[in-house]
Amino acid sequence: QVQLQESGGGLFQAGDSLILSCATSGLTFGSHGLAWFRQAPGKEREVVAYLGWNGGITNSPDSMKGRLTTFRDTAKRTVYLQMNSLKPEDTAVYYCAARKEFLIFRPDEPEFWGQGTQVTVSS
Repeated sequence: QVQLQESGGGLFQAGDSLILSCATSGLTFGSHGLAWFRQAPGKEREVVAYLGWNGGITNSPDSMKGRLTTFRDTAKRTVYLQMNSLKPEDTAVYYCAARKEFLIFRPDEPEFWGQGTQVTVSS
């Protein structure tokens, strides 16, 4: 059973940086697609970053390009999302998502979701 657990959220100020963690179990890097999503109050869930087999970003919205870095620790079975130059509009619940056998390219493709971690950015 695949399980995902996000952490690292909290209250930040505009311009800060953050690192979110997604601790995984039941999946194998290189055989499960991974992605980061977020959902702001009153808005639909949107992608933050789709990840490739090597854990790097394959695609992300234009509004986030240049502000994101992803990396992983295979021994800890954890993937990380670093976001710089935070803006109030980055306030949302951030989710880690996974899919068996294939990379994730669309929001409807994940099969597994974490519970999310709240990120609040004040101006």
